[in-house]
Amino acid sequence: MMVAPRGFEPRSAGVFILCQSFSIRYQSRPCLATAPRGYSLIFILLNYLSNIYVNIYVMDMPETIIEETDPKKLLRQISKSKLDTSKLKDNDHRILGQKLDLFSFSETAPGMVFFHDKGLTIYNELISFWRDEHKKANYQEISTPQILDKKLWLISGHWEKFKENIFLTKYEDREFGIKPMNCPGGMLVYKSSPKSYKQLPMRVGELGIVHRQELSGVLAGLFRVVRFTQDDAHIYCMEEQLESEVIGIMNLIDNFYKKFGLTYHTELSTRPEKRIGSDEIWDKAEKILKNVLESRNEDYKLNPGDGAFYGPKIDFHIKDSLGRTWQCATIQLDFAMPERFELTYTGADNEDHRPVMLHTVTYGSVERFIGVLLEHTNGVLPVWLSPVQVKIISFTDKNIETSKRILKTFKDEGIRTEGDFVSSTVNDKVRNAELSKIPYIIVIGDKEEVNSTLAVRARGKKPQFGVKIDDFLEQIKTEIKERK
Repeated sequence: MMVAPRGFEPRSAGVFILCQSFSIRYQSRPCLATAPRGYSLIFILLNYLSNIYVNIYVMDMPETIIEETDPKKLLRQISKSKLDTSKLKDNDHRILGQKLDLFSFSETAPGMVFFHDKGLTIYNELISFWRDEHKKANYQEISTPQILDKKLWLISGHWEKFKENIFLTKYEDREFGIKPMNCPGGMLVYKSSPKSYKQLPMRVGELGIVHRQELSGVLAGLFRVVRFTQDDAHIYCMEEQLESEVIGIMNLIDNFYKKFGLTYHTELSTRPEKRIGSDEIWDKAEKILKNVLESRNEDYKLNPGDGAFYGPKIDFHIKDSLGRTWQCATIQLDFAMPERFELTYTGADNEDHRPVMLHTVTYGSVERFIGVLLEHTNGVLPVWLSPVQVKIISFTDKNIETSKRILKTFKDEGIRTEGDFVSSTVNDKVRNAELSKIPYIIVIGDKEEVNSTLAVRARGKKPQFGVKIDDFLEQIKTEIKERK
């Protein structure tokens, strides 16, 4: 846009007539102009035509110009969201998350959790447990990109069956999807090198972050989110290995849920209306899963029409302390995806063969599992999973220095420990620690200081006096190591 020289003011009747023909007013005043000495009327016309253009643009696209940019006003807008607890029960994971300082939500990222330090500790411990158990079961672990070309989702069938749930973006005139599933990326890893029958079964896990578009009205804390971590695993195997692999996965899932004191029932979910693959393939896949369930004498339910679009599945529905059931783990048998991605392995006959694929998750969504676990336990987590495992309390101000030395010793031993050395009564400090659901509370008074011992209050039990520091450390380290 041209800029008028110094001294230029809107005073020309000629340009006013021109502006009026466009029904435009500039800054709520008529467009009048007088050319300063040495400037022609052409300059004035060009200048005001560009002003007219800008004003027409303003009227056509008001959101571009009117957009709020004041940081204080914007901060007030994004700070309006507040958890409405009026209709929530005391053990609701959203209330527990707030009281225990585990996580929060913000309207700046609908359906996406902000983990605080203590909440992230729980998340990381669950991830570590998953990794340890899958490593024992001979799983590899991979990581694949979150943003993948539209072509990949067309090949997998997700574009046709799942497009409305995929976040889309563009890069250099190419259309991409933010992954709602991990499996297509995992198949590209499989295809990256030739495979032999000697490498099968190949068990591959991925703790992948996925995003799925959800209507805002169905979002519910950690139970229904937009962004979450899916603990996927994919097993590539020969058809004759399928039943033994499914049994191995079921044993793994059973061990997981026993660790958390969760019971479950199984359901066989069969072909949905929207699916890929022939009826012949679906008949075979459903029969294999049915045979496995019956060989284990599983008291399963039939769930017609609820299979994945690429194959039937066995779903695991856990029951919490309130009698509610949650579908978390699943095993899905898939003949279709290996066909679509042209996955192969070289057989004993030196010919190419098509592997069969099993999709499985144990937690399902790690975030959702945390929500279930918090409500199941009312926030009273086992020692290994507790964000703070020990709280050390000074009886009086005289005991603070000794309490701090013990605190350092515990931290050096890898125990998640906090201290409470404020000038308050011991009863108040103990009550605060109990409200924080901390497994062990240790009080250091004069007697403990003199004898180099601890007064230990285990959660829900009477205090023990005269406990030796080394004995307590050995006990709690064993609990943590064995994940008790």
